Amino acid sequence: MGCCQSSFQTETHPEKDQTQQQQEPQNLSQSSPGAVADPAVTNGVPSFSEFSLADLKAATNNFSSDNIVSESGEKAPNLVYKGRLKNRKWIAVKKFTKMAWPDPKQFAEEAWGVGKLRHKRLANLIGYCCDGDERLLVAEYMINDTLAKHLFHWENQTIEWAMRLRVAFCIAEALDYCSSEGHPLYHDLNAYRVIFDEDGDPRLSCFGLMKNSRDGKSYSTNLAYTPPEYLRNWRVTPESVIYSFGTVLLDLIRGKHIPPSHALDMIRGKNVILLMDSHLEGKFSTEEATVVVGLASQCLQYEPWERPSTRDLVATLAPLQIKPDVPSYVMLRISKYEESPPTPQRALSPMGEACSRHDLTAIHQILVMNHYKDDEGSNELSFQEWTQQMRDMLEARKRGDYAFRDKDFKTAIDCYSQFIDVGTMVSSTVFARRSLCYLFCDQPDAALADAMQAQIVNPDWPTAFYMQSVALAKLDMQKDAADMLNEAAGLEEKKQRGAKGS
Repeated sequence: MGCCQSSFQTETHPEKDQTQQQQEPQNLSQSSPGAVADPAVTNGVPSFSEFSLADLKAATNNFSSDNIVSESGEKAPNLVYKGRLKNRKWIAVKKFTKMAWPDPKQFAEEAWGVGKLRHKRLANLIGYCCDGDERLLVAEYMINDTLAKHLFHWENQTIEWAMRLRVAFCIAEALDYCSSEGHPLYHDLNAYRVIFDEDGDPRLSCFGLMKNSRDGKSYSTNLAYTPPEYLRNWRVTPESVIYSFGTVLLDLIRGKHIPPSHALDMIRGKNVILLMDSHLEGKFSTEEATVVVGLASQCLQYEPWERPSTRDLVATLAPLQIKPDVPSYVMLRISKYEESPPTPQRALSPMGEACSRHDLTAIHQILVMNHYKDDEGSNELSFQEWTQQMRDMLEARKRGDYAFRDKDFKTAIDCYSQFIDVGTMVSSTVFARRSLCYLFCDQPDAALADAMQAQIVNPDWPTAFYMQSVALAKLDMQKDAADMLNEAAGLEEKKQRGAKGS
């Protein structure tokens, strides 16, 4: 839903005892790598966890340049990629330069501290990864681009004044929340750090809550836009964050970058109207503009102690929310994000029909009947490979087959796992059978993983797609399940046409 009046009320956060702010990152190792399905979520946001590098490589297509979404593309010092996890959820992955954080423990501690934060005005941090020299952060992915894109690179119409006021207020709320939770420092706050979610609501990227390196530069912007004290001591302070917020206010007022010194000269000369974005065509309240310009001027004061607090920012901007009942996506003039309708279904085979009904018993009967015919020719063994280990492995598979036939699914899982773990032979059928066993044991995540492995072994095998469809449906991902079912049916059609042609 878009922002409504109640969603723009100022929230208060009691100050917390600093001794309670830091938790031990060692607790993260107890969670399975890549797992984000923890039911302990805040407003639908997964709890913070550790990811494996393999999971993030898979999600980002091995960190493909096509997945880069960060400013300046491949030229950026720390790249941000979009990716999609096995559970089909989109993520943003920030990949730090080599040795930006030499100490993995320090990186984990910093990430864990930020990962505790949860707020509707943040694109929240949901995980991290330390693997060798690699340091990565994982956050919620926001699909509707950055403030910079909407403000500086618009095509048809600029952002209306009421939406600019909303952006300023939401980011002020985000900064005030972070400050109240013991995280008052935000590194390199600018229009690229403000991103819009599926409803068009503005969020503050959580990536700015961590430095770009253990002791490196915190500002990547032009020095003309950095706080004056930062140029003296190269340290970010809560007051320098307020200064940066002032530069974002200038962006919202002007519609383009303007050096703070130039803007302050115009403000002192009482040229407020000349400072406003001409593309607004006068469609703004002079009184509101005067308040925002005055707030920007306060934020940009040379002396840090003369700048307002985050609480002052919220208090000043809250009364300016003039269209509280209009959804953000309407004011941004973008379409509200909605899941596409299910793909029209093709004619289904008996296997497809069983999967569309989620009839596990019927699927079981078909897999038993088909035996290993779809694995034929995929594992031809030489005499040298026919070792005692091979015989033991095939014996484990045979025991698994008996248990599978007799619907002893837990035993089948154990036996098939012995076969898979040896790794000398790969069998798409074994993965499909174990996937079904997991479904019978109410483990849809594991079932989906096995069905995907079956697809890797046999990329054009319809059964692998059918099994993914059932697992996705069990995970309540109906649109993805319908798409996968249709894809499986399409593969069957293609296979049948090929058989007729031959």
